[in-house]
Amino acid sequence: MKLSDHDLLQLTEDELLDLPEDTLRRLSIKLLYDLKEARERLRQNSRTSSRPPSSDLPWDKTGNDADSEEEDKPLPQQDESVGADDDQALDDEKAAKTDTKKKPHDEADAAAQNPAPEDGTGKRKPGKQLGAPGYGRSQKIAISAEQHHYPTTCACCDRDLPQEAAVAYTAFESVDIEWADPSQPGLRLTNTKHTYYETPCRCGHRTQAAPHRQISHPLTPDICLSEWRLVDPGLAALIVCLAYRMRLSRRRIQEFLYDWLSLELSVGTINATLHESGAAVLPVENELVAAVQASGLLHIDETSWPEGKTLLWLWVFCSHNVVVYWIASRGSELLVNVLGSDFKGWLMSDGWHAYRYYLNRLRCWAHLLRKAEGLKGSLNRDAREFGEQTLLLLNTLIKAIYAAREGPPEQALDITYQQALSDYKYRCDIMGAHATHTKARALAREMLNDWEAIFQVVSHPHLPLTNNEAERALRHWVMLRNCCHGTRSEDGTRTFAILISVIETCRIRQQSPWVYLAAVIRLRRAGSPVPRLPLAKGSE
Repeated sequence: MKLSDHDLLQLTEDELLDLPEDTLRRLSIKLLYDLKEARERLRQNSRTSSRPPSSDLPWDKTGNDADSEEEDKPLPQQDESVGADDDQALDDEKAAKTDTKKKPHDEADAAAQNPAPEDGTGKRKPGKQLGAPGYGRSQKIAISAEQHHYPTTCACCDRDLPQEAAVAYTAFESVDIEWADPSQPGLRLTNTKHTYYETPCRCGHRTQAAPHRQISHPLTPDICLSEWRLVDPGLAALIVCLAYRMRLSRRRIQEFLYDWLSLELSVGTINATLHESGAAVLPVENELVAAVQASGLLHIDETSWPEGKTLLWLWVFCSHNVVVYWIASRGSELLVNVLGSDFKGWLMSDGWHAYRYYLNRLRCWAHLLRKAEGLKGSLNRDAREFGEQTLLLLNTLIKAIYAAREGPPEQALDITYQQALSDYKYRCDIMGAHATHTKARALAREMLNDWEAIFQVVSHPHLPLTNNEAERALRHWVMLRNCCHGTRSEDGTRTFAILISVIETCRIRQQSPWVYLAAVIRLRRAGSPVPRLPLAKGSE
Protein backbone atom coordinates (compact mmCIF):
# COMPACT_ATOMS: atom_id res chain seq x y z
CA MET A 1 0.00 0.00 0.00
CA LYS A 2 1.23 3.48 -0.90
CA LEU A 3 -0.85 5.23 1.80
CA SER A 4 -1.11 4.06 5.38
CA ASP A 5 -4.15 4.27 7.62
CA HIS A 6 -2.52 7.25 9.31
CA ASP A 7 -2.30 9.02 5.95
CA LEU A 8 -5.91 8.29 5.00
CA LEU A 9 -7.23 9.58 8.31
CA GLN A 10 -5.70 12.97 7.53
CA LEU A 11 -7.27 13.27 4.06
CA THR A 12 -10.61 15.07 3.77
CA GLU A 13 -12.71 16.27 0.85
CA ASP A 14 -11.87 19.92 1.56
CA GLU A 15 -8.13 19.21 1.59
CA LEU A 16 -8.34 17.37 -1.73
CA LEU A 17 -10.19 20.30 -3.34
CA ASP A 18 -7.49 22.71 -2.16
CA LEU A 19 -4.55 20.69 -3.53
CA PRO A 20 -2.71 21.93 -6.65
CA GLU A 21 -3.45 20.04 -9.88
CA ASP A 22 -0.06 18.28 -10.20
CA THR A 23 -0.08 17.27 -6.50
CA LEU A 24 -3.62 15.96 -6.84
CA ARG A 25 -2.59 13.87 -9.86
CA ARG A 26 0.31 12.29 -8.00
CA LEU A 27 -1.96 11.54 -5.05
CA SER A 28 -4.53 10.03 -7.44
CA ILE A 29 -1.88 7.66 -8.79
CA LYS A 30 -1.14 6.46 -5.25
CA LEU A 31 -4.85 6.00 -4.59
CA LEU A 32 -5.18 4.08 -7.86
CA TYR A 33 -2.41 1.65 -6.85
CA ASP A 34 -4.00 1.16 -3.45
CA LEU A 35 -7.45 0.61 -4.95
CA LYS A 36 -6.17 -2.02 -7.37
CA GLU A 37 -4.25 -3.84 -4.63
CA ALA A 38 -7.31 -3.77 -2.37
CA ARG A 39 -9.51 -5.18 -5.13
CA GLU A 40 -7.00 -7.96 -5.80
CA ARG A 41 -6.92 -8.88 -2.13
CA LEU A 42 -10.70 -9.09 -2.07
CA ARG A 43 -10.62 -11.50 -5.01
CA GLN A 44 -8.10 -13.85 -3.42
CA ASN A 45 -9.30 -17.27 -2.36
CA SER A 46 -7.85 -20.76 -1.98
CA ARG A 47 -7.74 -21.22 -5.78
CA THR A 48 -5.78 -18.03 -6.53
CA SER A 49 -3.45 -17.74 -3.51
CA SER A 50 -1.93 -19.69 -0.63
CA ARG A 51 -4.95 -19.09 1.59
CA PRO A 52 -6.51 -22.30 3.03
CA PRO A 53 -9.90 -23.53 1.75
CA SER A 54 -11.39 -22.98 5.20
CA SER A 55 -10.94 -19.21 4.75
CA ASP A 56 -13.27 -19.11 1.72
CA LEU A 57 -16.72 -17.67 2.21
CA PRO A 58 -19.48 -20.32 2.31
CA TRP A 59 -20.99 -19.12 -1.00
CA ASP A 60 -17.55 -19.18 -2.69
CA LYS A 61 -16.59 -22.75 -1.78
CA THR A 62 -18.28 -24.47 -4.72
CA GLY A 63 -15.72 -26.08 -6.98
CA ASN A 64 -12.75 -25.77 -4.64
CA ASP A 65 -10.07 -28.38 -5.14
CA ALA A 66 -10.53 -31.04 -2.47
CA ASP A 67 -6.81 -31.65 -2.40
CA SER A 68 -5.76 -28.04 -1.91
CA GLU A 69 -3.42 -27.59 1.02
CA GLU A 70 -4.23 -26.65 4.60
CA GLU A 71 -2.13 -23.59 5.37
CA ASP A 72 -1.42 -21.96 8.70
CA LYS A 73 -4.12 -19.72 10.08
CA PRO A 74 -4.95 -18.07 13.41
CA LEU A 75 -6.63 -20.53 15.70
CA PRO A 76 -10.13 -19.59 16.88
CA GLN A 77 -10.57 -19.20 20.59
CA GLN A 78 -13.60 -20.98 22.01
CA ASP A 79 -15.00 -21.34 25.47
CA GLU A 80 -14.77 -25.13 25.48
CA SER A 81 -11.59 -26.95 24.51
CA VAL A 82 -12.54 -30.16 22.72
CA GLY A 83 -10.03 -32.98 22.92
CA ALA A 84 -7.70 -31.25 25.41
CA ASP A 85 -6.80 -32.44 28.89
CA ASP A 86 -10.34 -32.15 30.25
CA ASP A 87 -9.39 -33.62 33.59
CA GLN A 88 -8.01 -30.25 34.63
CA ALA A 89 -11.34 -28.55 33.89
CA LEU A 90 -13.20 -31.34 35.70
CA ASP A 91 -11.05 -30.99 38.82
CA ASP A 92 -11.43 -27.21 38.77
CA GLU A 93 -15.22 -27.58 38.50
CA LYS A 94 -15.32 -30.00 41.44
CA ALA A 95 -13.06 -27.75 43.46
CA ALA A 96 -15.33 -24.79 42.75
CA LYS A 97 -18.41 -26.71 43.93
CA THR A 98 -16.60 -27.85 47.04
CA ASP A 99 -15.45 -24.32 47.85
CA THR A 100 -19.04 -23.02 47.90
CA LYS A 101 -19.93 -25.48 50.67
CA LYS A 102 -16.92 -24.84 52.91
CA LYS A 103 -17.26 -23.38 56.32
CA PRO A 104 -15.03 -20.49 57.42
CA HIS A 105 -12.71 -22.72 59.45
CA ASP A 106 -12.45 -25.12 56.47
CA GLU A 107 -11.27 -22.24 54.29
CA ALA A 108 -8.58 -21.39 56.82
CA ASP A 109 -7.40 -25.01 56.90
CA ALA A 110 -7.31 -25.15 53.11
CA ALA A 111 -5.30 -21.94 52.96
CA ALA A 112 -2.79 -23.39 55.40
CA GLN A 113 -2.44 -26.60 53.37
CA ASN A 114 -2.31 -24.81 49.98
CA PRO A 115 -0.31 -21.60 50.47
CA ALA A 116 -0.19 -19.07 47.65
CA PRO A 117 2.72 -19.54 45.24
CA GLU A 118 5.89 -17.59 45.83
CA ASP A 119 5.73 -15.93 42.40
CA GLY A 120 3.09 -13.54 43.71
CA THR A 121 0.42 -14.47 41.18
CA GLY A 122 -1.99 -15.63 43.86
CA LYS A 123 -3.10 -18.53 41.67
CA ARG A 124 -3.06 -22.07 43.03
CA LYS A 125 -1.72 -25.02 41.07
CA PRO A 126 -4.30 -26.57 38.69
CA GLY A 127 -5.81 -29.94 39.47
CA LYS A 128 -6.45 -31.78 42.70
CA GLN A 129 -5.26 -29.82 45.72
CA LEU A 130 -3.36 -31.16 48.68
CA GLY A 131 -5.79 -32.49 51.27
CA ALA A 132 -8.79 -32.58 48.94
CA PRO A 133 -10.98 -35.72 49.22
CA GLY A 134 -10.43 -38.44 46.65
CA TYR A 135 -13.00 -40.29 44.59
CA GLY A 136 -13.03 -44.08 44.42
CA ARG A 137 -14.38 -46.27 41.65
CA SER A 138 -18.02 -47.17 42.22
CA GLN A 139 -18.89 -49.36 39.22
CA LYS A 140 -18.75 -53.10 39.84
CA ILE A 141 -18.18 -55.34 36.80
CA ALA A 142 -18.57 -59.10 36.85
CA ILE A 143 -15.22 -60.87 36.83
CA SER A 144 -14.75 -62.95 33.68
CA ALA A 145 -11.23 -64.30 34.37
CA GLU A 146 -8.64 -64.50 37.13
CA GLN A 147 -4.86 -64.38 37.04
CA HIS A 148 -2.71 -65.40 40.04
CA HIS A 149 0.79 -64.00 40.41
CA TYR A 150 3.17 -65.89 42.71
CA PRO A 151 6.78 -65.14 43.63
CA THR A 152 9.01 -67.86 42.20
CA THR A 153 12.22 -67.40 44.17
CA CYS A 154 13.10 -65.91 47.53
CA ALA A 155 14.40 -62.38 47.26
CA CYS A 156 16.86 -63.08 50.10
CA CYS A 157 18.34 -66.55 49.50
CA ASP A 158 17.17 -67.33 45.93
CA ARG A 159 15.45 -70.58 46.96
CA ASP A 160 12.48 -71.76 44.90
CA LEU A 161 9.21 -70.94 46.64
CA PRO A 162 6.24 -73.36 46.72
CA GLN A 163 2.82 -71.96 45.78
CA GLU A 164 1.06 -73.95 48.51
CA ALA A 165 2.26 -71.62 51.26
CA ALA A 166 1.42 -68.42 49.37
CA VAL A 167 -1.07 -65.96 50.85
CA ALA A 168 -2.86 -63.30 48.80
CA TYR A 169 -1.98 -59.78 49.94
CA THR A 170 -3.40 -57.50 47.22
CA ALA A 171 -5.44 -57.59 44.01
CA PHE A 172 -6.82 -55.33 41.30
CA GLU A 173 -9.12 -55.60 38.31
CA SER A 174 -8.38 -54.69 34.70
CA VAL A 175 -10.89 -54.15 31.90
CA ASP A 176 -10.14 -55.08 28.29
CA ILE A 177 -11.97 -55.75 25.04
CA GLU A 178 -12.01 -58.87 22.93
CA TRP A 179 -11.08 -58.18 19.32
CA ALA A 180 -13.84 -58.83 16.82
CA ASP A 181 -13.40 -61.07 13.77
CA PRO A 182 -15.50 -61.46 10.61
CA SER A 183 -17.16 -64.63 11.91
CA GLN A 184 -18.09 -63.06 15.27
CA PRO A 185 -18.42 -59.27 14.83
CA GLY A 186 -18.82 -56.94 17.77
CA LEU A 187 -16.92 -55.99 20.92
CA ARG A 188 -17.16 -57.60 24.33
CA LEU A 189 -15.69 -56.33 27.58
CA THR A 190 -13.72 -58.62 29.86
CA ASN A 191 -12.82 -57.95 33.49
CA THR A 192 -9.79 -59.81 34.81
CA LYS A 193 -8.94 -60.02 38.51
CA HIS A 194 -5.20 -60.04 39.19
CA THR A 195 -4.22 -61.45 42.58
CA TYR A 196 -0.69 -61.07 43.97
CA TYR A 197 0.67 -63.44 46.62
CA GLU A 198 3.23 -63.35 49.40
CA THR A 199 5.19 -66.52 50.15
CA PRO A 200 7.32 -67.23 53.28
CA CYS A 201 10.72 -68.89 52.89
CA ARG A 202 12.59 -71.26 55.23
CA CYS A 203 15.11 -68.50 55.80
CA GLY A 204 12.37 -66.38 57.36
CA HIS A 205 12.06 -63.89 54.53
CA ARG A 206 8.64 -63.23 53.02
CA THR A 207 8.72 -62.46 49.29
CA GLN A 208 5.90 -60.69 47.49
CA ALA A 209 5.01 -60.84 43.80
CA ALA A 210 4.49 -57.31 42.50
CA PRO A 211 3.33 -55.81 39.20
CA HIS A 212 6.10 -54.46 37.03
CA ARG A 213 6.61 -50.69 37.07
CA GLN A 214 9.10 -48.51 35.21
CA ILE A 215 9.67 -45.03 33.94
CA SER A 216 8.36 -45.02 30.38
CA HIS A 217 11.21 -43.14 28.69
CA PRO A 218 13.94 -40.62 29.62
CA LEU A 219 12.09 -38.02 27.51
CA THR A 220 8.87 -38.56 29.49
CA PRO A 221 10.07 -39.12 33.08
CA ASP A 222 6.68 -38.16 34.57
CA ILE A 223 4.85 -41.02 32.82
CA CYS A 224 5.05 -44.47 34.41
CA LEU A 225 4.38 -47.78 32.67
CA SER A 226 2.81 -50.29 35.01
CA GLU A 227 0.96 -53.59 34.90
CA TRP A 228 -1.27 -52.24 37.67
CA ARG A 229 -3.78 -50.54 35.40
CA LEU A 230 -7.55 -50.52 35.15
CA VAL A 231 -7.37 -50.11 31.36
CA ASP A 232 -5.80 -53.09 29.60
CA PRO A 233 -3.94 -52.75 26.26
CA GLY A 234 -6.86 -53.56 23.96
CA LEU A 235 -9.11 -50.98 25.61
CA ALA A 236 -6.23 -48.49 25.61
CA ALA A 237 -5.89 -48.93 21.83
CA LEU A 238 -9.63 -48.26 21.44
CA ILE A 239 -9.31 -45.06 23.48
CA VAL A 240 -6.40 -43.90 21.29
CA CYS A 241 -8.52 -44.62 18.20
CA LEU A 242 -11.45 -42.59 19.54
CA ALA A 243 -9.23 -39.67 20.55
CA TYR A 244 -7.06 -39.33 17.44
CA ARG A 245 -8.66 -41.21 14.56
CA MET A 246 -12.23 -40.18 15.47
CA ARG A 247 -11.23 -36.80 16.98
CA LEU A 248 -13.32 -37.19 20.16
CA SER A 249 -12.61 -35.17 23.27
CA ARG A 250 -11.95 -36.84 26.61
CA ARG A 251 -15.53 -36.18 27.68
CA ARG A 252 -16.94 -37.53 24.42
CA ILE A 253 -14.86 -40.70 24.84
CA GLN A 254 -16.25 -41.02 28.36
CA GLU A 255 -19.76 -40.65 26.95
CA PHE A 256 -19.15 -43.19 24.18
CA LEU A 257 -17.75 -45.84 26.53
CA TYR A 258 -20.68 -45.49 28.88
CA ASP A 259 -23.42 -45.37 26.23
CA TRP A 260 -22.12 -48.21 24.06
CA LEU A 261 -20.10 -50.40 26.43
CA SER A 262 -21.70 -49.45 29.79
CA LEU A 263 -18.20 -48.74 31.09
CA GLU A 264 -17.57 -45.87 33.49
CA LEU A 265 -14.14 -44.26 33.18
CA SER A 266 -13.07 -40.90 34.53
CA VAL A 267 -11.69 -38.21 32.28
CA GLY A 268 -8.42 -38.41 34.19
CA THR A 269 -8.12 -42.15 33.53
CA ILE A 270 -8.75 -41.60 29.81
CA ASN A 271 -6.14 -38.86 29.64
CA ALA A 272 -3.58 -40.94 31.55
CA THR A 273 -4.23 -43.87 29.19
CA LEU A 274 -3.46 -41.69 26.16
CA HIS A 275 -0.24 -40.42 27.70
CA GLU A 276 0.88 -43.90 28.73
CA SER A 277 0.11 -45.30 25.27
CA GLY A 278 2.23 -42.63 23.62
CA ALA A 279 5.10 -43.14 26.06
CA ALA A 280 4.97 -46.90 25.45
CA VAL A 281 5.68 -46.54 21.71
CA LEU A 282 8.21 -43.72 22.06
CA PRO A 283 11.24 -46.04 21.47
CA VAL A 284 9.86 -46.69 17.96
CA GLU A 285 11.02 -43.17 17.06
CA ASN A 286 14.53 -44.42 16.20
CA GLU A 287 13.10 -46.91 13.70
CA LEU A 288 10.96 -44.19 12.15
CA VAL A 289 13.94 -41.84 11.78
CA ALA A 290 15.94 -44.57 10.06
CA ALA A 291 13.07 -45.19 7.62
CA VAL A 292 12.86 -41.47 6.84
CA GLN A 293 16.59 -41.19 6.18
CA ALA A 294 16.48 -44.20 3.86
CA SER A 295 13.63 -42.78 1.75
CA GLY A 296 14.29 -42.20 -1.93
CA LEU A 297 11.51 -39.59 -2.17
CA LEU A 298 10.41 -37.65 0.88
CA HIS A 299 7.50 -35.19 1.16
CA ILE A 300 7.79 -32.55 3.90
CA ASP A 301 5.33 -29.92 5.08
CA GLU A 302 4.52 -28.07 8.29
CA THR A 303 1.63 -26.18 9.89
CA SER A 304 1.15 -24.29 13.13
CA TRP A 305 0.47 -26.18 16.36
CA PRO A 306 -0.07 -24.51 19.77
CA GLU A 307 1.27 -26.06 22.96
CA GLY A 308 -0.51 -24.12 25.63
CA LYS A 309 0.49 -20.51 24.97
CA THR A 310 3.56 -21.49 22.92
CA LEU A 311 3.23 -21.53 19.14
CA LEU A 312 5.03 -24.54 17.64
CA TRP A 313 4.81 -26.31 14.28
CA LEU A 314 3.53 -29.75 13.35
CA TRP A 315 5.95 -31.27 10.82
CA VAL A 316 5.25 -34.26 8.61
CA PHE A 317 7.82 -36.42 6.78
CA CYS A 318 6.22 -39.01 4.53
CA SER A 319 7.35 -41.47 1.88
CA HIS A 320 5.83 -44.58 0.31
CA ASN A 321 6.19 -46.66 3.52
CA VAL A 322 6.54 -44.27 6.48
CA VAL A 323 4.76 -41.19 7.86
CA VAL A 324 6.37 -39.41 10.81
CA TYR A 325 5.25 -36.32 12.72
CA TRP A 326 7.18 -34.03 15.01
CA ILE A 327 6.07 -30.93 16.88
CA ALA A 328 8.87 -28.40 17.24
CA SER A 329 9.88 -24.87 16.31
CA ARG A 330 9.98 -23.81 12.68
CA GLY A 331 13.76 -23.44 12.58
CA SER A 332 16.06 -25.67 10.58
CA GLU A 333 17.20 -27.59 13.68
CA LEU A 334 14.59 -30.31 13.22
CA LEU A 335 15.58 -30.84 9.57
CA VAL A 336 19.22 -31.21 10.56
CA ASN A 337 18.42 -33.60 13.42
CA VAL A 338 16.16 -35.82 11.31
CA LEU A 339 17.74 -35.76 7.86
CA GLY A 340 21.30 -34.83 8.74
CA SER A 341 23.53 -33.21 6.16
CA ASP A 342 23.95 -36.21 3.84
CA PHE A 343 20.37 -37.01 2.85
CA LYS A 344 20.59 -38.45 -0.67
CA GLY A 345 16.94 -38.81 -1.63
CA TRP A 346 14.62 -36.35 -3.37
CA LEU A 347 13.01 -33.78 -1.08
CA MET A 348 9.59 -32.38 -2.08
CA SER A 349 8.61 -29.23 -0.19
CA ASP A 350 7.19 -25.74 -0.44
CA GLY A 351 9.24 -22.58 -0.89
CA TRP A 352 10.44 -22.10 2.68
CA HIS A 353 14.11 -21.09 2.66
CA ALA A 354 15.25 -23.74 5.17
CA TYR A 355 14.77 -26.47 2.53
CA ARG A 356 17.22 -24.86 0.09
CA TYR A 357 20.22 -26.51 1.72
CA TYR A 358 19.32 -29.84 0.10
CA LEU A 359 20.50 -30.30 -3.48
CA ASN A 360 17.99 -32.94 -4.65
CA ARG A 361 15.05 -30.72 -3.91
CA LEU A 362 11.66 -30.42 -5.63
CA ARG A 363 9.13 -27.59 -5.46
CA CYS A 364 5.39 -28.04 -5.31
CA TRP A 365 3.83 -26.60 -8.48
CA ALA A 366 0.39 -26.24 -6.91
CA HIS A 367 1.61 -23.21 -4.92
CA LEU A 368 3.02 -21.60 -8.07
CA LEU A 369 -0.11 -22.25 -10.14
CA ARG A 370 -2.34 -20.63 -7.53
CA LYS A 371 -0.13 -17.57 -7.31
CA ALA A 372 -0.02 -17.25 -11.10
CA GLU A 373 -3.80 -17.66 -11.22
CA GLY A 374 -4.09 -14.77 -8.78
CA LEU A 375 -1.86 -12.57 -10.95
CA LYS A 376 -3.92 -13.45 -14.02
CA GLY A 377 -6.85 -11.56 -12.52
CA SER A 378 -4.74 -8.58 -11.50
CA LEU A 379 -5.71 -5.02 -12.49
CA ASN A 380 -2.06 -4.28 -13.20
CA ARG A 381 -1.31 -5.02 -16.88
CA ASP A 382 2.30 -6.17 -16.38
CA ALA A 383 1.33 -8.41 -13.47
CA ARG A 384 -1.58 -9.87 -15.44
CA GLU A 385 0.64 -10.64 -18.44
CA PHE A 386 3.29 -12.21 -16.21
CA GLY A 387 0.65 -14.41 -14.55
CA GLU A 388 -0.69 -15.53 -17.94
CA GLN A 389 2.83 -16.32 -19.17
CA THR A 390 3.59 -18.34 -16.05
CA LEU A 391 0.35 -20.32 -16.33
CA LEU A 392 0.92 -21.01 -20.01
CA LEU A 393 4.46 -22.31 -19.42
CA LEU A 394 3.58 -24.46 -16.40
CA ASN A 395 0.47 -25.98 -17.97
CA THR A 396 2.39 -26.75 -21.18
CA LEU A 397 5.13 -28.48 -19.19
CA ILE A 398 2.58 -30.42 -17.13
CA LYS A 399 1.04 -31.91 -20.28
CA ALA A 400 4.49 -32.79 -21.64
CA ILE A 401 5.53 -34.40 -18.33
CA TYR A 402 2.41 -36.59 -18.17
CA ALA A 403 2.93 -37.59 -21.80
CA ALA A 404 6.56 -38.51 -21.04
CA ARG A 405 5.41 -40.76 -18.19
CA GLU A 406 3.31 -42.80 -20.58
CA GLY A 407 6.21 -43.32 -22.97
CA PRO A 408 9.70 -41.88 -23.47
CA PRO A 409 9.64 -38.82 -25.79
CA GLU A 410 11.78 -38.61 -28.89
CA GLN A 411 13.75 -35.77 -27.36
CA ALA A 412 14.43 -34.91 -23.70
CA LEU A 413 11.99 -32.33 -22.31
CA ASP A 414 14.74 -30.05 -21.02
CA ILE A 415 16.10 -29.80 -24.56
CA THR A 416 12.68 -29.40 -26.19
CA TYR A 417 11.68 -26.54 -23.90
CA GLN A 418 15.13 -25.02 -23.41
CA GLN A 419 14.29 -21.85 -25.36
CA ALA A 420 10.92 -21.39 -23.64
CA LEU A 421 12.54 -21.73 -20.24
CA SER A 422 15.29 -19.31 -21.21
CA ASP A 423 12.77 -16.70 -22.35
CA TYR A 424 10.72 -17.11 -19.19
CA LYS A 425 13.79 -16.78 -16.98
CA TYR A 426 14.68 -13.53 -18.74
CA ARG A 427 11.16 -12.26 -18.03
CA CYS A 428 11.54 -13.24 -14.37
CA ASP A 429 14.79 -11.25 -14.18
CA ILE A 430 13.01 -8.15 -15.48
CA MET A 431 9.94 -8.55 -13.24
CA GLY A 432 12.00 -9.33 -10.16
CA ALA A 433 14.07 -6.17 -10.61
CA HIS A 434 11.61 -3.61 -11.99
CA ALA A 435 8.02 -4.74 -11.39
CA THR A 436 5.92 -2.26 -9.41
CA HIS A 437 3.34 -4.91 -8.53
CA THR A 438 4.34 -6.50 -5.21
CA LYS A 439 2.90 -9.98 -5.86
CA ALA A 440 4.36 -10.17 -9.37
CA ARG A 441 7.79 -9.14 -8.16
CA ALA A 442 7.62 -11.68 -5.32
CA LEU A 443 6.64 -14.54 -7.66
CA ALA A 444 9.42 -13.66 -10.13
CA ARG A 445 12.02 -13.69 -7.36
CA GLU A 446 10.62 -16.95 -5.98
CA MET A 447 10.93 -18.58 -9.41
CA LEU A 448 14.54 -17.40 -9.72
CA ASN A 449 15.55 -18.44 -6.20
CA ASP A 450 14.12 -21.96 -6.65
CA TRP A 451 14.71 -22.34 -10.40
CA GLU A 452 16.56 -25.66 -10.16
CA ALA A 453 14.11 -27.13 -7.64
CA ILE A 454 11.06 -26.06 -9.67
CA PHE A 455 12.22 -27.40 -13.03
CA GLN A 456 14.02 -30.55 -11.81
CA VAL A 457 10.94 -32.47 -12.89
CA VAL A 458 11.48 -31.41 -16.51
CA SER A 459 14.71 -33.44 -16.54
CA HIS A 460 13.15 -36.22 -14.38
CA PRO A 461 9.50 -36.60 -15.48
CA HIS A 462 8.90 -39.54 -13.13
CA LEU A 463 9.15 -37.25 -10.10
CA PRO A 464 5.96 -35.75 -8.58
CA LEU A 465 4.73 -32.26 -9.40
CA THR A 466 2.95 -31.48 -6.13
CA ASN A 467 3.37 -31.96 -2.41
CA ASN A 468 -0.15 -33.36 -2.01
CA GLU A 469 1.10 -36.43 -0.10
CA ALA A 470 2.36 -34.29 2.79
CA GLU A 471 -0.64 -31.96 2.69
CA ARG A 472 -3.08 -34.87 2.83
CA ALA A 473 -1.09 -36.34 5.73
CA LEU A 474 -1.56 -33.06 7.63
CA ARG A 475 -5.22 -32.45 6.84
CA HIS A 476 -6.73 -34.81 9.43
CA TRP A 477 -4.57 -33.36 12.20
CA VAL A 478 -5.32 -29.78 11.14
CA MET A 479 -9.00 -30.61 11.65
CA LEU A 480 -8.14 -32.06 15.08
CA ARG A 481 -6.15 -28.91 15.91
CA ASN A 482 -9.14 -26.73 15.04
CA CYS A 483 -11.23 -28.77 17.50
CA CYS A 484 -8.85 -29.11 20.45
CA HIS A 485 -6.58 -26.07 19.92
CA GLY A 486 -3.42 -28.17 20.17
CA THR A 487 -1.86 -29.72 23.25
CA ARG A 488 -1.24 -28.31 26.72
CA SER A 489 1.99 -29.85 27.96
CA GLU A 490 5.32 -31.11 26.68
CA ASP A 491 4.43 -34.71 27.57
CA GLY A 492 1.11 -34.39 25.77
CA THR A 493 2.84 -32.97 22.68
CA ARG A 494 5.46 -35.70 22.55
CA THR A 495 3.04 -38.60 23.07
CA PHE A 496 0.60 -37.14 20.54
CA ALA A 497 3.27 -36.88 17.82
CA ILE A 498 4.59 -40.42 18.27
CA LEU A 499 1.11 -41.96 18.43
CA ILE A 500 -0.10 -40.39 15.19
CA SER A 501 3.21 -41.39 13.56
CA VAL A 502 2.61 -45.03 14.46
CA ILE A 503 -1.04 -44.83 13.37
CA GLU A 504 -0.29 -43.34 9.94
CA THR A 505 2.75 -45.54 9.29
CA CYS A 506 0.71 -48.68 9.99
CA ARG A 507 -2.07 -47.35 7.79
CA ILE A 508 0.23 -46.65 4.85
CA ARG A 509 1.62 -50.19 5.25
CA GLN A 510 -1.94 -51.57 5.26
CA GLN A 511 -1.60 -52.96 8.77
CA SER A 512 -3.86 -52.43 11.79
CA PRO A 513 -2.30 -49.84 14.11
CA TRP A 514 -4.54 -50.88 17.00
CA VAL A 515 -3.39 -54.50 17.16
CA TYR A 516 0.23 -53.33 17.04
CA LEU A 517 -0.38 -50.62 19.65
CA ALA A 518 -2.04 -53.06 22.05
CA ALA A 519 0.90 -55.46 21.69
CA VAL A 520 3.40 -52.68 22.38
CA ILE A 521 1.57 -51.52 25.50
CA ARG A 522 1.34 -55.08 26.85
CA LEU A 523 5.05 -55.77 26.31
CA ARG A 524 6.24 -52.40 27.62
CA ARG A 525 4.19 -52.74 30.80
CA ALA A 526 5.91 -56.06 31.42
CA GLY A 527 9.36 -54.54 30.83
CA SER A 528 9.96 -56.16 27.43
CA PRO A 529 11.45 -54.28 24.45
CA VAL A 530 9.29 -52.69 21.80
CA PRO A 531 8.57 -54.90 18.76
CA ARG A 532 9.42 -53.56 15.32
CA LEU A 533 6.76 -51.86 13.27
CA PRO A 534 4.84 -54.26 11.01
CA LEU A 535 6.10 -54.48 7.45
CA ALA A 536 3.95 -53.45 4.52
CA LYS A 537 1.35 -56.04 3.56
CA GLY A 538 2.77 -58.37 0.94
CA SER A 539 6.42 -57.73 1.86
CA GLU A 540 6.69 -60.25 4.70
